[in-house]
Amino acid sequence: MPTLRQLEYLVTVADTGSFAMAARVANVSQPTLSQQVRALEERLGITLLERSAAGAVLTPVGRSIVSTARRMLTDARDIVALASGSSDSLTGTLKLGTTPTLGPYLLSPIIADLHRNAPRLRLHVREGIPDEQMLELSRGNIDVVLGPLPMAGDDLVIEPLFREPLHLVAALDHPLGADDVVTRDGLAGSPLLTLDPRHHLARQAGDIAAAYGMTIAPDYTGTSLGSLHQMVASGLGLALLPGLYLRSTIGGATGVRILDVQGWQAYRSIAIAWRRQSPMHTAFLLIAEHVQACANRLLAS
Repeated sequence: MPTLRQLEYLVTVADTGSFAMAARVANVSQPTLSQQVRALEERLGITLLERSAAGAVLTPVGRSIVSTARRMLTDARDIVALASGSSDSLTGTLKLGTTPTLGPYLLSPIIADLHRNAPRLRLHVREGIPDEQMLELSRGNIDVVLGPLPMAGDDLVIEPLFREPLHLVAALDHPLGADDVVTRDGLAGSPLLTLDPRHHLARQAGDIAAAYGMTIAPDYTGTSLGSLHQMVASGLGLALLPGLYLRSTIGGATGVRILDVQGWQAYRSIAIAWRRQSPMHTAFLLIAEHVQACANRLLAS
């Protein structure tokens, strides 16, 4: 029978498209990884990978086997979690994925509170692009994801937690700041700075810009909320900044002004997701309740 280690190596090659890169990810030598994948092919009597100087590509049967192998590896991790006795309590180490537009401004106080209430819980936080993190969650490389909706996956439990207001901000000396209330006509043609379009917040900014007649500034894409903040403060344009960012000590509103826009009701919905078959379901519900309570308390402060 194939070993879990062999299946893990095969999946890693499939994800990276390279034996050399897979060996680095798996923290083994390339000859060891190559030999184990070759041994798996010999055991099964089929070719799983097409090898070339450019890398490695799955054969059609290889794709089917990798899909099954992913489920097997996830089940194996869940078995370990069950055996550790942590399925219904906040203990052990959890890999939590989040987006850089949320995690740094929400997780700091939440992790401190969680540690006080569950001192045996360890959170390994990984920031990344939302869609990529959902893929890692389905693959079993992340245990739980905290981020903005939309989230999707037939194999996932998705729990909406709270709505976070989105504020339109401008430089302190921006002409729009002189108005007590900014009208829709007043925003027409204003440049709106955004993040990398792979972020949900960037897509939402595009929708809001279209609704208010603003234009997306293509030459000034921010790499983080902090960079957006700095560009707005320097007068390059307007931007959407989330409420938790503006209230945080890491972010804040220094150098910018929150505009009071007529009829403005922009927000984003934040949710938490985990695999439906995870044995940590009860623990994740407890974390969800804690995140929800902390976020609502921060937004109300």
